[in-house]
Amino acid sequence: MRTKILVVLAGVALLAACKGKSGNYEYANTDNRSATADTVGIAADTTIAENAKLIKTADMAFKVKNVQRTGDSVSALTNRYGGMVMHHQMHSNVVNSQDIRVSDDSVMHVSAFSTAADMTVRVPSEKLEDFMVKVSHMGMYITSRQMDIADKSLDYLSEKMKLNNRRELIAQQKSGKINIKDPSAVLWLKDDLVDGQINNQRIDAAVKYSNISLAFYQSNTIVKEMVANDDPSSYQLPFFKRLWMAIVNGWLMFTEVILALANLWVFGVMGLGLWLAYRVYRKRFVTVPKSIITQ
Repeated sequence: MRTKILVVLAGVALLAACKGKSGNYEYANTDNRSATADTVGIAADTTIAENAKLIKTADMAFKVKNVQRTGDSVSALTNRYGGMVMHHQMHSNVVNSQDIRVSDDSVMHVSAFSTAADMTVRVPSEKLEDFMVKVSHMGMYITSRQMDIADKSLDYLSEKMKLNNRRELIAQQKSGKINIKDPSAVLWLKDDLVDGQINNQRIDAAVKYSNISLAFYQSNTIVKEMVANDDPSSYQLPFFKRLWMAIVNGWLMFTEVILALANLWVFGVMGLGLWLAYRVYRKRFVTVPKSIITQ
């Protein structure tokens, strides 16, 4: 009997001396590991019973009569439902244009352009379907409409269980129940704990508010505007005025020629003198034989 009691005491002492090791963590006793496993199991059971994390998204494309007015109506409707406009862009593209000459100094500029807009709004998830119905009534007809629901319950549960494990590990490290050998592992655990909290908060926000993408457009619009003619060659005087100016310019050119000739009188006198000298030279020095004249 005494021998059995000694054996039991030796076994208890051996278990108390043993220390569990796992990677960079060193447990002070083996009861902590079993307690951790029990905690994980209880957390999983209680978390699964929570509400499902359903994320709703939708998009719609439709044609409207006026893009600008529809954008203002969608913004007002979003505010009325307690939502927010996350993105709003409106753009116009010129399809064709033509200039029609009305007068010498005026041109009618005719342009055909298309207008479209893209919006991303955020509304409470419970009001998503009602919001989509109201928006669909703003259009002439719907080109496409779609709604998707993504179940993030398991992702949320997995992240939450990991968060509980990390919190427990950090708490045990602070209390001295677990010794973490690598100091950088503590920083990694804390950063990973923050990332997990942010991911779950992002899921909660996506569950509470749904994102809706809207694309709407209108028929091509014709715009007419009178603009000044920017072609300098188009600005000319009337015909009779230009004819009279041509006659006046011709007379001026004629007078300029007369004046130019008058300025050249010296050369005329010199030419006349040379010609007379040549005539005298021929009479005096150039003689023709009489026999040639007789023949």
